[in-house]
Amino acid sequence: MTRTTSSLAVAALVVALGAGAADATELPASVREQLASAKYVYIATQRKDGSFGKPAEIWFMYHDGAVWVGTPPTTWRVKRIKHHRPNAKIAVGKPDGPSFAAVGSIVTDQKVADLLFETYAKKYPDRWPGYEQKFKDGIKDGSRVLVKYVPK
Repeated sequence: MTRTTSSLAVAALVVALGAGAADATELPASVREQLASAKYVYIATQRKDGSFGKPAEIWFMYHDGAVWVGTPPTTWRVKRIKHHRPNAKIAVGKPDGPSFAAVGSIVTDQKVADLLFETYAKKYPDRWPGYEQKFKDGIKDGSRVLVKYVPK
């Protein structure tokens, strides 16, 4: 590969990566404010036939423009991501609350997991002590995974 070809390849990669980032949508300020104060989100994931399942209530963290959850890999939300159906609808605060379309992915990032644990400790102080060890052990042993939902 010549220097020029190499430079063009790098430039093409940068453009491609930038295009992927542009696919993420910033949520309206009102929805971001509700995510900052809501206790739960309700996630409905896309079935094989294109319809969405029943929204499931779940603890969450809103961080860097995305909704993050820690969940067992046996849940439909994870199974569908693994089967190349990452689309989801996320309702904030209640099943019929403000909602947005999102794309889920499974992420391995201990720093984000630690931030999730800190967030849960503050957000769910009454219930977190009973779940803390299960979450922490689960992330380590694979019985829980981090899922990141980026608005689309």
